[in-house]
Amino acid sequence: MLPEVVTSERLRLPLWTPQDAADIRAGRHRDGWHRDYPRRDDRDAATIYRPDDPWAPRHVVRGETALGSIGFFGPPQPAGDGVPEAEVGFGLVAEARGWGFATEALRALLAETDRVGVRVRASVDPANTASVRVLAKCGFTELRGSNEDGELVMARPLPTGG
Repeated sequence: MLPEVVTSERLRLPLWTPQDAADIRAGRHRDGWHRDYPRRDDRDAATIYRPDDPWAPRHVVRGETALGSIGFFGPPQPAGDGVPEAEVGFGLVAEARGWGFATEALRALLAETDRVGVRVRASVDPANTASVRVLAKCGFTELRGSNEDGELVMARPLPTGG
């Protein structure tokens, strides 16, 4: 299982609590959250929130401030080749972009999915070059075409022996 809080050099990625999800769904702001958080994408993610699920959304926290979110759209499911796979999504407030936080958060989360043998995929708007770059930096090399929304579907192979 994934830990309740994943950490990296500069970030903490704690799972949302039920109250966090309720506040995010309602668009309410809390102390400790960046003034632009939650974003619309965070509110969308909160609609699929599942309490006590390690594959649920997480805050991206630097210091004491939540700058965005990262997490999965559900627990892993076997892919066509039988390998467990989960889809990840992430996003930061505009002020936090360009500092490497999304790459750092995704790498930290991927270290945990590698540990439990889960392959990760992502769907991204091809015009969102920043997110495409983050995925490429994190090893998403398998292009699977596009989904029904016209987003690129990319996957990151498990490390050898994973």
